[in-house]
Amino acid sequence: MSGLEHKFVEGAPDAPALLLLHGTGGGPEDLLGLARELSPRSALLAPAGPVSENGAARWFRRRAEGVFDYEDVVRRANELADFVLATREQYNLAGRLVAVGFSNGANVAGAVTLLRPDALTEAALFASMLPVPDPPPHDLSGSRVFLSNGERDPMAPLPSTERFIELLRERSAQVTLHRHPGGHLVTPEAVAAAKAWLADN
Repeated sequence: MSGLEHKFVEGAPDAPALLLLHGTGGGPEDLLGLARELSPRSALLAPAGPVSENGAARWFRRRAEGVFDYEDVVRRANELADFVLATREQYNLAGRLVAVGFSNGANVAGAVTLLRPDALTEAALFASMLPVPDPPPHDLSGSRVFLSNGERDPMAPLPSTERFIELLRERSAQVTLHRHPGGHLVTPEAVAAAKAWLADN
């Protein structure tokens, strides 16, 4: 995946670089506006999901709505982690790198956070759920994760999200939660909360 199609936008070296991970059917352009709201001066790295589901780009396969192919999740998360390490070197991104993901993009970012702390230690996840049911017991004491979820989100049910939070906290990750009463979306309040979380480091 080191040759993964992607968009790169240069930014200020003292601002965190943002890894933008789109949702199902999206592309590298999808989260650019959100990224600029979160951190206007950041460098942006926006890859395209490599898996096609009936023509819709995704980050990993699923067996049905809400039913992930966990073997493929692990494989693709490791490939994405390798891509991150390679492009950090390619673009000289030596400082903070924070994943910003929505839906399927948030899920693959969550998987990388659990599986590959060597590649990713900060993530802002919108409308995510548990990406892998039995991750290895990595020490994630250096990791920070922001999660925003809707209380009425049928695509990312709260019980799955709560289990994800448990796994992160069991591994000593620092977790910040945001809830909204809506569904599978990014709210203005979530953006404000994520921006404050991003600046608080």
